Amino acid sequence: MHTEIAEKLGIEFPIFAFTHCRDVVAAVSNAGGFGVLGAIGFSAEELKVELDWLDEHVTGTYGVDIVIPSKYEGMGEMDPEKLEATLQGMVPDDHRRFARRLLEEHGIPEVPESERRSGMMGWTEATGTPLLEEALRHDKVRVIANALGTPPEHIIEKVQASGRLIGALAGSVKHALNHKNAGLDFIVCQGSEGGGHTGDVGSLVLWPEVIDAVAPLPVLAAGGVASGRQMAAALALGAQGVWSGTLWLTVEEADVPPAQMKSYLAASSRDTVRSRSFTGKPCRMLKNDWTEAWERDDTPDPLPMPMQMLVAIDALGAGHRWPEKAQPITFNPCGQVVGHLTKVRKSRDVIFQMVEEYLEAVDRLGQAAKV
Repeated sequence: MHTEIAEKLGIEFPIFAFTHCRDVVAAVSNAGGFGVLGAIGFSAEELKVELDWLDEHVTGTYGVDIVIPSKYEGMGEMDPEKLEATLQGMVPDDHRRFARRLLEEHGIPEVPESERRSGMMGWTEATGTPLLEEALRHDKVRVIANALGTPPEHIIEKVQASGRLIGALAGSVKHALNHKNAGLDFIVCQGSEGGGHTGDVGSLVLWPEVIDAVAPLPVLAAGGVASGRQMAAALALGAQGVWSGTLWLTVEEADVPPAQMKSYLAASSRDTVRSRSFTGKPCRMLKNDWTEAWERDDTPDPLPMPMQMLVAIDALGAGHRWPEKAQPITFNPCGQVVGHLTKVRKSRDVIFQMVEEYLEAVDRLGQAAKV
């Protein structure tokens, strides 16, 4: 398990944990893995609070994941308020009425004005750059990852000039080559079965394609990784580590409401769908009434990113405000491996079990090679 990227980061196990929960980041990093905090849901001020806490509670280092798509509506406008005003004006009234009707049909009132969040979140360069700037103020942040597309050249240069590593997710060989040609330090190759934004090629096919195409650039394997056996398969195919996300939704440290946790624990591997209904780009999540409604022939088509989130933000907010009632219409991103997650465990125990399973899998392969 001593891979180049693990040695460069000084971590014991090349297990990268993407999560929106700071407690999970700290638990994973302190157990020998590498926690990565997803910054998309925070303002720059809120992110500072999270990173200040992590600086105090992480003994080693950790990473931050931002979202600056390579293509989105309104590219080029760097004033967040002007961009949001422009995009709000482009959202058809039919989409707003349809979304509001879905919430009303499920007995969901409007989120109080004082609790409403901007649907812009960190989906653009205008809103993602302040998050990056805050992350770079923290010495323990050693990795920046971009979740959608190749980061702009000036951002790559800024991160690398600070002595940190920068990488990006890829769901195709084409995207991976774009990342390599842009000079990124590593690539997270995510198969279609992964949670969040994915392409349409499965991991066992995609991983070796990308690993061969971008060699010798380090590749972290994502999509369908929740055990040591799956990690052994990824490393056997040439990956330098695994990037997991869904796995950390059901750990003890996860800040997940009870109703949402119950949905994850009860879900099977067939209960997810790739849908554009929340973010505007194909994103894997649990199927529910919201995702099904946007797929019907008699309903509006989801809008491009980031406009669709301007429509879906109230459904997302309802999931935080009324988690029990809102489960049928809120955002539950996860991968197909959610079907393997049937009980709540401590993050530290998850790490150690993965390592144990990995060693057992490698030993089995060694025994088989002797036959």
